[in-house]
Amino acid sequence: MCSSPVRAISCSEHARLEEEYIAARDRMRDFLKSSREAADLRLRELTRIEQRRLADEVAMAIARLKEHAAAHGCERR
Repeated sequence: MCSSPVRAISCSEHARLEEEYIAARDRMRDFLKSSREAADLRLRELTRIEQRRLADEVAMAIARLKEHAAAHGCERR
């Protein structure tokens, strides 16, 4: 059980889930920067699909992190 903020740092699963979220968030940010430059209509359609996929990935990473924190009581404060 990871009940204190100090333990949250040492909880390897919590740290892994945080890294997963940060990576997904960064991919979404990079995608949004590059999609603003897309001029081709077909490319824009592909980017909408990719944006939905990345948004789902970020949402799932957040959900897994929250689920873990709730189950184990470890959360950064």
